[in-house]
Amino acid sequence: MERGSPAMTASPQNKKSSATRTRKSARAIAFSILLDVETKAAFASELLHSRLSRETDPREAALATELVMGTLRWQRTLDFLLERYTKRGAAKLDAEVRIALRMGIYQLRHLQRIPARASVNESVELARRARKSSAAALVNAVLRRVSAEKDKPLADFLSADLQPAERLAIEHSHPAWMVERWLRKFGQVKTVQLLAWNNQAPAQAISMVNPLRRAETVQSLKNAGFEIAPGRLLKDALIIRKGNVTSAPEFQHGSIAIQDEASQMVPLLLGVGVGDAVLDLCAAPGGKTLVMARLAGANALVVACDIHESRLRAMRERLQSAGVKNAHLIALDGTRALPFAIKFDRILVDAPCSGTGTLARNPEIRWRLRTEDLAALHSRQVALLTSALDSLAEGGRLIYSTCSLESEENELVVAEALAANSEFHTEPVQISEDKLAEGVRDRDIIDDNGAFRTFPPTHHTDGFLAVAIRRR
Repeated sequence: MERGSPAMTASPQNKKSSATRTRKSARAIAFSILLDVETKAAFASELLHSRLSRETDPREAALATELVMGTLRWQRTLDFLLERYTKRGAAKLDAEVRIALRMGIYQLRHLQRIPARASVNESVELARRARKSSAAALVNAVLRRVSAEKDKPLADFLSADLQPAERLAIEHSHPAWMVERWLRKFGQVKTVQLLAWNNQAPAQAISMVNPLRRAETVQSLKNAGFEIAPGRLLKDALIIRKGNVTSAPEFQHGSIAIQDEASQMVPLLLGVGVGDAVLDLCAAPGGKTLVMARLAGANALVVACDIHESRLRAMRERLQSAGVKNAHLIALDGTRALPFAIKFDRILVDAPCSGTGTLARNPEIRWRLRTEDLAALHSRQVALLTSALDSLAEGGRLIYSTCSLESEENELVVAEALAANSEFHTEPVQISEDKLAEGVRDRDIIDDNGAFRTFPPTHHTDGFLAVAIRRR
C-alpha cells in the first residue's frame, strides 16, 4: 500500500500528494476486492478483514470499506444508472470496466465529500491499471455525464409505468423478486423499512470470548479510542460505535469476536445446564459452541460438527485460545444419519441458510441468491433437522435457527420435519430476563407462536428466527 514518507509532510503541496496517494490506495484495494466478489464469489467482509491490516492507515481502511460495502449495497441502482449512460447492460461490459464504473457512480452520487474530479479520474486510472485502457475513454465519458447530473433525484430517471416492486427494487437496490416476496409477507411500510435498513452500515456488535476479562477488555478498548455502547438486546453484548474493531489487539488475539446480538441470543435459548450432553450440528465458526460448552461445564460432553474440516481447524484454534477443552469437533454431513450412540440433552441446529436477514452486513448475498435456491435450502434444512431430532434425548430440547426471513427456511422446515413424528412438539422459547439488556422483555423478541424472531429495522440486529422443539 502506498504511504507518504515522514520526510514528505512538511509542505501543503506534499500533504496534498500524500492524501491523494492514500485515496488511490484505498480505491485500488476496494477495486480488487469488488473484482474478487464479482468473479470468484468471495465475501467482501472476509476480504476486507484479510487485506486491511492493523498497519493500514485508518482513513485508508475506512474509505476502502465504504467503497466496497457501499458499491455492493447500491449495485442494482448503480447498474440502472450505468445502463442509462452507456445504453448497454452492465453484464455486457468486462468485469473490470463494470466495477470501475460502479465505484465511480457510487462516489459521485453518494460520497459528496469526495471531489467529482477525483472520482472520475481515479476510476479511469483503475480501468487502465486493470489492462482495460481501451475502455478508459468510455469510463471517462460516462462518469462525466453522471457528474453533470449527480444531484438529480433518481426518481427523475424512472419510468412512470414501472411496477411498484420494480420501482422499489431500483430505488433501494434489491432484486425485484425479493421485493415482491417481502411486499406480500410484510406489507409496504415494513418492506420499505427493511430495504432502507439493508443499505445502511450496521453497528458492530461484539461478544466476549472470555467473560471473566470483560471489564479489563472494555477498558483496554476505550483506552485505544474505541467508542463503546451497551447492547440493545443482551446485557453482556457490546456495540462498537466508533472505530474498526478488527484492528484491535483484542480482536487479533481472539479475546473478542464480532457477533450480531441476535446470533448471541440463540445458544442462550437452549437452556444448557451443567452436565448436559450438547450437540452443535452446524457449529463453525464456533461462537455458539463456546457459550454452550461453558454453560455445560468442564466435565460435560459437547460435540460440535461441521461438514468442512477447514472450518473446524479454525474453530479448534478459537476454542483452545478461549480455554475451552470439553468440546469434541467432528467433520460430518449433518443431512445424513448421525453416527452417535448416545442421545443429547440439548441440540442446536443453526442451519446454513440464504442469509436474507443479514443483507446489511453481507450485501453480496442479494445479488447471488435466486428464488429457486430457497427450495434447495429448504430440502437441506429439513434433512439437517430430521437427523438431529433422532439424536435428541427424551425430554430434551432442540433449537432450530436461521438468519433468514423466508418462511421456506423457517416455519415450513419445522412443520415438515415434525409432520411425520408425534414424539416431538414445538414449545415457546425461553430466555432468562437477567440476560436481557435493561428495558428489554421477552415479549419484545418472542412472537405469538413462541418463536424467537428479530426484524432488522425493529430490533437493530440481523433477522433471526429460532424455534424450540421438545421430545416427549
